[in-house]
Amino acid sequence: MLTSSPDSQSAVILSIQCGKVSPFRGEDEPSAIGKVPVAGPIRVGRLGLEGDEQADLAVHGGPDKAIHHYPHDHYAFWREAIGGHELLSNYGAFGENIATEGLTEDTICVGDRWRMGTALVEVSQGRQPCWKLDHRFGGAAVNAGVVRSRRAGWYYRVLEDGEVAAGDRMVLAERPYPDWTVQRVFGLLIAGDHKKDREGLEALGEVATLAAPWIRRRAKLLGLD
Repeated sequence: MLTSSPDSQSAVILSIQCGKVSPFRGEDEPSAIGKVPVAGPIRVGRLGLEGDEQADLAVHGGPDKAIHHYPHDHYAFWREAIGGHELLSNYGAFGENIATEGLTEDTICVGDRWRMGTALVEVSQGRQPCWKLDHRFGGAAVNAGVVRSRRAGWYYRVLEDGEVAAGDRMVLAERPYPDWTVQRVFGLLIAGDHKKDREGLEALGEVATLAAPWIRRRAKLLGLD
């Protein structure tokens, strides 16, 4: 659970998941969304967790999306929304690498730096959902539900290599943009909030740590590209 004080926030890592590339929607559409819990300690490097893979490197993985964190807090919401799918009985249902309770999109900010085990990571953007979530859950409308509910999760870039294991504590090291929660940024760039908050979309330009794809997304929504 999250613990807070005027000087710190932290949460215990419940589980760490990695996945290998395998056929997903046919042999010609592979994916590594099938993440499963692994025993630690796991090495953390510039491109993420040792042993973890991504299939389509044009839209997944890379330095700005090295590690995916999805709040285990949301599993109860999804059980209510789509029923007791078997994937929701374990960690990794949403292809996440890190599972915690107490850290959610309304409390995590873009640019946050977290000590994850001995590694240092930085929140780069929210997760932009795609068709793979619907397919993984047997056709349930998960993708649209993520957008409506803003329960998207987020990505980290790795600033300092290290090791991490389930049971380690994540500790907030720095929060340079306290006004820019993942939920707020996701709302502006993905969920349509820019239509009623152009000033917010313009102000988002101050967040220098925002990942390049979302910088381009902001420019497109502002009509700058």
